[in-house]
Amino acid sequence: MPRRTLVAWSGGKDSALALYEIIESHEYEVAAVLTTVTDGYDRISMHGVRRSLLQQQADSLGLPLEEVRISQRVTNEEYECKMRQVLEKYRAQGIRSVVFGDVYLEDIRKYRERNLAKVDMVGVFPLWGRDTRELVASFLKPGFRAVVTCVDLRSLDKEFAGREIDAAFFEELPREVDRCGENGEYHSFVYFGPIFKDAVPFTRGKTVVRDTHFCYRDLLPNSS
Repeated sequence: MPRRTLVAWSGGKDSALALYEIIESHEYEVAAVLTTVTDGYDRISMHGVRRSLLQQQADSLGLPLEEVRISQRVTNEEYECKMRQVLEKYRAQGIRSVVFGDVYLEDIRKYRERNLAKVDMVGVFPLWGRDTRELVASFLKPGFRAVVTCVDLRSLDKEFAGREIDAAFFEELPREVDRCGENGEYHSFVYFGPIFKDAVPFTRGKTVVRDTHFCYRDLLPNSS
């Protein structure tokens, strides 16, 4: 019998691939996708995607959306407290795991596992330790479609913001940039793929630079 689980959902390609793989495994039943949203901006934290597009993603996935709302100047204490409150709610329902799309950053994995252990939960990491070039192929082959929403200008030129994530995109990434952006070189928004009922429609908006080196390409929801 499939085990019920939460999926940490950033709206980007790694979380989408992790969700796809656990669905394909038939070992888990997804209770909800869990996303951190920044108040005031009303956007997915770090990725900068509007909450309205996040909701459309969840609707197309056919999964409940669980939001963790944080302040713009969030501290670790605030983040961990609010996340724990949400996790405890699901733990009370018998859910004991959270799926993440992390690939190889050991300190991030340990941080997640340490906080989950406080509520008697564990992390599931279906992409862990895999070669990022293999993951790129695993993302593109089944037909996922995504766009870059944010780039770190210390790693990538601003022209990458708003680009379609396809074979040409990966070929043009600088050699020193991780293919999956595991070090935060870029973030993305997945708008279609094998786990979606319909494509999430959007229009590319303005480009904005924040905190001196994060370049965001706004995505505007379409009415149809």
